[in-house]
Amino acid sequence: MPCAMGFADRDYQRQGPMRPPGRLAGAPVTKWLLISNIAIFLIDLILRPAPPAGAPSWYYEASVLGEVGEFSIDTAILGGQVWRFLTFQFLHASLMHVLFNMWGIFMFGPLLERWFRSKPFAVFYLLTGVAGALFYALLVAMPVFLPDGMIGQRLVGASAGVFGILVGVAVIAPAGEVRLLFPPITMKMRTFALVFLGIEVFIVLTNGGNAGGSAGHLGGALAGFLLMKVGPLRQWLAGLGSGVKRLPRKVVVRQRRRFESKLRPSSSVVDEDPSEVDRILDKINREGLQSLTDDEREVLKRSAGN
Repeated sequence: MPCAMGFADRDYQRQGPMRPPGRLAGAPVTKWLLISNIAIFLIDLILRPAPPAGAPSWYYEASVLGEVGEFSIDTAILGGQVWRFLTFQFLHASLMHVLFNMWGIFMFGPLLERWFRSKPFAVFYLLTGVAGALFYALLVAMPVFLPDGMIGQRLVGASAGVFGILVGVAVIAPAGEVRLLFPPITMKMRTFALVFLGIEVFIVLTNGGNAGGSAGHLGGALAGFLLMKVGPLRQWLAGLGSGVKRLPRKVVVRQRRRFESKLRPSSSVVDEDPSEVDRILDKINREGLQSLTDDEREVLKRSAGN
């Protein structure tokens, strides 16, 4: 006997399993950094003159953007053009330079942004970039590390901020694994960060190629470590993301190999920091209950009144 089929019963009207969130989900600042850096590099590339034959990979011939945005001690510090502490972070010397930095932001930026929240992460990133320029200037002022002739050398690139992010992720997830394509090995996040930092220290101590850039990398890493480990600094950053009362928001959780929308209200905790409890709940949604440390479990118990 024929049976009428309702409109909602047809196959093309049924809602299938939701797709898992992408790497940049919940990380708008990371997305903005990727887009802005790539766009500025392309504009700068069009405007800049061609480098001389045989120039090293870090050689940078300034364009109109570079003339007003690059960092050097004589312009940014001695000349008082303080905006260069920020603008140099969005300029890059070469295609490989910008690709490597964007890879670092893409891989590790979302993890730290979701942990910090967007506003604290943006401040963290920019501050580590500024610290990279300051540390470079400090080492130039101490010629035992870098020759004093570098006072006019130009500094460009997001690398100081990238190293700050790298150290930040190594602090919050030291046992996390990083799989390298070359060599094809897996390393702990802490080991991965220490290897890169060791390379930069060696370059600075031996005054190797691009020693000034390596000094900036170390400055960003040092600032990132201090912002993550010094209590008042960490609390100040965390406070930047908790000034506005949070409304219930949709998060995506995995259940039985399907992704479903689930409403999770903001936590209402008296004795515990709400931002810390929300961060732990976000971690459970992403990685499961088994990923919590003993300290995080204790925070949840206290917040529940147990």
